[in-house]
Amino acid sequence: MSATLLGGTVTTSMALSHPSAAPGLVPSAATAASVPQPSAPVENLIVGYKSTASEASSNTAAEADAKAKGKKAGETVGFERRLGTGAALVDLGGTLAPAEAADVMAQFRADPDVAYVEPDTRAYALATPNDTEYAKQWDLFEATAGMNVPAAWDTTTGSGVTVAVIDTGYVAHSDLAANVVAGYDFISTSSAARDGNGRDSNPADEGDWTAAGECGIGSKASGSSWHGTHVAGTISAATNNGKGVAGIAYGAKIQPVRVLGKCGGATSDIVDAITWASGGSVPGIPANATPAKVINMSLGGSGTCGTSYQNAINAAVGRGTTVVVAAGNSNSDASGFSPASCNNVINVAASNRTGDRSYYSNYGSIIDIAAPGGETRRATDTPGTITTPENGILSTLNSGTSTPSAENYKPYQGTSMAAPHVAGLAALMKSANTALTPAQIESAIKTNARPLAGTCTGGCGAGLADAAKTVAAVTSGPVTPAYENTTDVAIPDNAGAVSSSITVSGRTGNAPAALKVNVDIKHSYRGDLVIDLVGPGGAVKRLKSSSGDSAANVLTTYTVDASAWPANGTWQLRVQDVAAADTGYIDSWSLGF
Repeated sequence: MSATLLGGTVTTSMALSHPSAAPGLVPSAATAASVPQPSAPVENLIVGYKSTASEASSNTAAEADAKAKGKKAGETVGFERRLGTGAALVDLGGTLAPAEAADVMAQFRADPDVAYVEPDTRAYALATPNDTEYAKQWDLFEATAGMNVPAAWDTTTGSGVTVAVIDTGYVAHSDLAANVVAGYDFISTSSAARDGNGRDSNPADEGDWTAAGECGIGSKASGSSWHGTHVAGTISAATNNGKGVAGIAYGAKIQPVRVLGKCGGATSDIVDAITWASGGSVPGIPANATPAKVINMSLGGSGTCGTSYQNAINAAVGRGTTVVVAAGNSNSDASGFSPASCNNVINVAASNRTGDRSYYSNYGSIIDIAAPGGETRRATDTPGTITTPENGILSTLNSGTSTPSAENYKPYQGTSMAAPHVAGLAALMKSANTALTPAQIESAIKTNARPLAGTCTGGCGAGLADAAKTVAAVTSGPVTPAYENTTDVAIPDNAGAVSSSITVSGRTGNAPAALKVNVDIKHSYRGDLVIDLVGPGGAVKRLKSSSGDSAANVLTTYTVDASAWPANGTWQLRVQDVAAADTGYIDSWSLGF
């Protein structure tokens, strides 16, 4: 898949899958059937094999399988490498037209040992769009639409927490340098990386400038964005140092993880970056000495969340890492963009200085929270112009139009700027209460949000994130997800359904249209399981049907439209094992309102 800096042009994301692969969860057959064929040229495919297939563990077998399927499709295809999720990266032997790539994908989809196959499309940075500049940082302190950050600093500054910024890398800046720890460059191709090689331990941003037409027919020339450095400054710029801007979690450390170069970045690189940043193992890459407890991804592309993204995100969250993503800058429903549409993430929309949804920001029921993203121009102004710089998000940058030059500070706009506000807040929370889980962090941010001062057509989640209120909530006593059941419930083999209950009280009206159902089920063959959510009035929503998925465990978040159901009452997670030979138990589950 392809991702972009949120504000740039995005390409299509696709997931063509049926049964699940060994690692993580995969979309249902119904979801897979709705995913379009490739709409852009494709160089690589990401193939997930079932855990029972020899290709799932043997690179030799995967190589032979790729060659055989390529031969059937009339193409020269080979195994490139193993991803951190266990999936295989398959080289198509050059750039194939969409129809040619679809022919190769059809060969993989027809194989019962293949759980999913999707194009390795590209992602792009999501941006357009006593510190001397602190007075310009309305997004931190203004009462109307600021995030109420200063009051949180009385309790925590984020110390002891590492935040991975998966982005364009880092260009040296004196207002950030003290807070930067060792990262990694995951860009595989030297031409995109511009550093003379592929992956290496130097995440320096070499610039992402492009000439007209260089990134596809009709693509425009653009200067280097230094996007990752801008994002990093919002999270953890040095503070009280008599210069520049203040970072939200200025006691935290930034880990630059480079995935976006010339013409964006590849899904295969981003997936490995998520894995490595959260402490997972990636073949051929040294272990991460300082795994991040928060990941920020201000990048994305069009299309629903692919299996490769979802598997990596699920694994990261399972390791205790909170994943924050930008909603996208297309003024569209965020459900059509990835990784914004993935489960187990905090999906952030952008608000402006008057407390309205920023004109460019994506929206919808899949949004979790809004945060300041700013507007450096009015919606009616000429695209590309900067007419209202005072209303943008000021942060660390570089003046180079291609390669690095002098450091500076500039305002940007975008959901790319909104997401690091929430990543910074997550770091403050984790520092203040180290026992917090990703689910608890997300729940607390949403529970303690305040209404937007303006309007948000289409939906902006729980409202505007409030740093001081949220930090106070997680430090004033025991914190759990708002509604959770952690009592184990055994799931008998090939027998009747069992249930785990949660009683909700003290709420008004009906449940939300985007109710989050967080499920953790331990089971040796999850394809045997049928999972239902039963509402207080007895209404039932099927969360998962049985399938041929041979992988273990269900660890995911389902989004349910429960707006017709009363919020208060007894909710049940009902699980049934419908086939023989495997057992398990409900470990925990929670409801996020």
